[in-house]
Amino acid sequence: MTSGEKDNMVAKILTIGESGVGKTCILLRYTDNKFIKHHLTTIGIDYKTKDVNINGKSIKLKIWDTAGQERFRNITQQYYKGADGIVLVFDLTDRNSFEKIREWMKQIQSYTQRDSIAIVLLGNKCDAENKAVSSKEANDIATEYKMKFFETSAMNNINIEESFKELSTEIMKIKEIKSNNYDNTPQNQSQQLKPVDRNEKKEKKKGCC
Repeated sequence: MTSGEKDNMVAKILTIGESGVGKTCILLRYTDNKFIKHHLTTIGIDYKTKDVNINGKSIKLKIWDTAGQERFRNITQQYYKGADGIVLVFDLTDRNSFEKIREWMKQIQSYTQRDSIAIVLLGNKCDAENKAVSSKEANDIATEYKMKFFETSAMNNINIEESFKELSTEIMKIKEIKSNNYDNTPQNQSQQLKPVDRNEKKEKKKGCC
């Protein structure tokens, strides 16, 4: 491993949302620039990696694709630990998947520190004509939970790159803030004390009668 590789940031990202909203399609489009219309439902957890450059700095994204079915929720919960970012996906043509956003946000708030994690909300299948969710509704809930909203299409490659770039930028900001806060802690500053002069003469002990 080169010194440059050692300096690269690594970010763990989870894609979450109801089953069938297009999480796997979004991931494949972003990492491999592929779109598979019919694919097997994700069982449990799978992940892919992608190296990106944000503001001149390299960051390796480890993106976990999670199953949306209720019976796999307990598996999903195990993977919140250590997550730096979350891609929360709903289907613009499926009203139920949109209404479940609050449940997903409750889960996020239960298993993460909200101010230490970046989140983007994706309304997938924006190319479809039979939308069941308006842009205003989606933007309103995104504003409520302080996250950016993107209308995406994995099939037509709309806003996939842009949404992950936004997420990666926010992750990097949070990591830099954490790093700066650590450098300024009293414990860390105490390690920067002036070193002892080893050539300084030691005071001789006085003998006693």
